Amino acid sequence: MPGSSKKAVLSGYYGFDNFGDEAILSVLASNLKKNGIDVCVISKNPSKTSKNLNVDSVYTFSVLNILKKIKKSDVLISGGGSLLQDATSLKSLFYYLFVIFVALFFKKKVIIFAQGIGPINNIFGRIVAKFLLRRCSYVTVRDEKSLFRLRGWGIQAKLVNDPVWSIDVKPPVNMGRVGIQLRSWKNLSGKFLFALARQITKDFSDREIFIYSFQDALDFDLCKEFEGNLKIANPSVKTTIVKADSIENTIQSVSNLEYMIAMRYHACLLALKYGIKTMALCYDEKVEKLSQRFGIPCSNLSDTEKLPEYFNMLKMLDTKKILSETDGLSFDFSEIISVINN
Repeated sequence: MPGSSKKAVLSGYYGFDNFGDEAILSVLASNLKKNGIDVCVISKNPSKTSKNLNVDSVYTFSVLNILKKIKKSDVLISGGGSLLQDATSLKSLFYYLFVIFVALFFKKKVIIFAQGIGPINNIFGRIVAKFLLRRCSYVTVRDEKSLFRLRGWGIQAKLVNDPVWSIDVKPPVNMGRVGIQLRSWKNLSGKFLFALARQITKDFSDREIFIYSFQDALDFDLCKEFEGNLKIANPSVKTTIVKADSIENTIQSVSNLEYMIAMRYHACLLALKYGIKTMALCYDEKVEKLSQRFGIPCSNLSDTEKLPEYFNMLKMLDTKKILSETDGLSFDFSEIISVINN
């Protein structure tokens, strides 16, 4: 019947040209549309989001339009990614909580979609988060620490795989390249960056080094700076900076790597999905959780003296073992669709 399609509003860190969040959105929107659900995305760049995904979209800070879209919808889907935390920004935590509050106020179903929950250090933020999450229709998290955190709050949740495990990838072609993926972060010092550059040029002096920006607005200048560090450490090193111009181009480039040294969660995840030998640079607990799950080396942003040890561990990783652990990982959308339709 005309007009009988269910309508979903998607709330997340969308339209900011961040690889991980755009990849999550791509998988989510595609699966919802496949199941006949109309999609509206709250996005920082509505025209680009609409064009890329063929969906309706509304501007992130257009509160009135967001209210209208949610009021006309059947469900709000909040996530994925790590939206409900204040390590990055207290403002963003309250923004995403506000969107959830609006949906509950209008008596809409709310699905928490494959999120990493916390840390929430602000006491008021934690109180509000608990209050709202207890009223959601279906809560899914992507890691055990988030699951235990919610259980401690008395909230029922289901542990699921990150949606990016479901993204379509082309078969890998190992070209012996080394990838380095960095993001700007308050505790990332020039001392650590130069020590990392020295270690890379020492261990991989004969390799092409590909430096990945997963969000150009935040990462590109840092990538240029790190390229300079590599050139100082070894003037003859071959480097290429890969900009975050599209999900497809990034995936294609990563598929040619033999090694990946990465800060961002989804850079590590994508590399592991391809069976690439991966080392994490831990700026956030979600990266630490991923490294523990798959047994990959994980450096914090200060232990420069341990870098040789971590690089030895990196080179000893078994590609076949990584692939055996990641093969078949995907996100099961059946329960999400069931919650929306029932």
